Amino acid sequence: MSLKNQFGKDVLLTGWGHSKFGKLTDETLESLIVQVATDAISSAGIEPGQIDEIYVGQFNSGMMPLAFPSSLALQVSPDLANVPSTRVENACASGSAAFQQGTKSLLAGTARTVLVIGAEKMTHAGADVVGAALLGADYEMAGKPSTTGFTGLFAEVAKHYEKRYGRVSDVLGTIAAKNHRNGVDNPYAQLRKDLGEEFCQTVSDKNPVVADPLRRTDCSPVSDGAAAVVLSVSPTSGASDPVRLAGFGQANDFFPTERRDPTAFAATRASWQRALAMAGVGIDDLDFAEVHDCFTIAELLMYEAMGLTEPGQGSRAVSEGWVFKDGKLPINVSGGLKAKGHPVGATGVSQHVIAAMELTGTAGAMQLAAPRRAAVQNMGGVGIANYVSILEAV
Repeated sequence: MSLKNQFGKDVLLTGWGHSKFGKLTDETLESLIVQVATDAISSAGIEPGQIDEIYVGQFNSGMMPLAFPSSLALQVSPDLANVPSTRVENACASGSAAFQQGTKSLLAGTARTVLVIGAEKMTHAGADVVGAALLGADYEMAGKPSTTGFTGLFAEVAKHYEKRYGRVSDVLGTIAAKNHRNGVDNPYAQLRKDLGEEFCQTVSDKNPVVADPLRRTDCSPVSDGAAAVVLSVSPTSGASDPVRLAGFGQANDFFPTERRDPTAFAATRASWQRALAMAGVGIDDLDFAEVHDCFTIAELLMYEAMGLTEPGQGSRAVSEGWVFKDGKLPINVSGGLKAKGHPVGATGVSQHVIAAMELTGTAGAMQLAAPRRAAVQNMGGVGIANYVSILEAV
């Protein structure tokens, strides 16, 4: 079974674009969207007029006055006049939500070529504005003051995990160090410095506790950036080979904390199961994965949700080297959200672009040795909105 077997048609990633992530003071939301959209269309080897539909993933939630960016992509070319364009928002999973909406348009037959963009401008806003915006994705904390923001929410997850399974502070530090080391090779990454395990595992003036037990190195940064991908039902004359979407899954969990097991990430697990089942593959069939490590505890829990280890055994994937670049399932070779950055609406699209680059041998210094199949996982809230894609080289 695969997506093509189930729906009778291919969904191909035929072109892509990616901006640098970081504090991009000379860029606007519009300039970022135009840049990556132009690059994606060009790399797909098509003309703007061939785009049937556009989806723009953006969270915003008050971080920018302009909360209606759907038509900004039309600035690429007059030939995009009157093309349907829709903003998609699903917290930090907005990019993957836009990707799946574009996929469903192709599967429904209402479009043959779709442009998907993820973009966010965050660094101009004060920490209080960004913190309040992100807390809008939490049932209990939305609209309430907080000194630790979303870090505090994932710190509570880490506390529950340690109470149930034992201390993982050093493991989280190793995950942070891994992703920082990977980020050095990513030209788009916001943080391109190998900090080393000792630094990431140790509380210091330069690595203080943000919300116990999470240190600064356990947290992804506030970022600006954008990414775009062209989805098509047939190959185009692109700059590189296309990449096939073999399966996808989405699952939402209950919003109130009391209705969720804080360490199970049950809906995240369901999204993985649905994507793998549609693709007709198992976890052992993957060559690498880009996962949502907004905080290092999230990546640790992802090892368990995806089925790489049993619950409570995620640290084994680190201690036995499975998730490193030379391991059996490299995780976040891009540096992940931790080092690459996390412009929230852009993240899901960025993950698909990085995976497509790896699968087509165009990832430069990030490149793995001839990978054939990958997974992308993007999450909104504390395991609330969950998306997984399985991608294959053609």
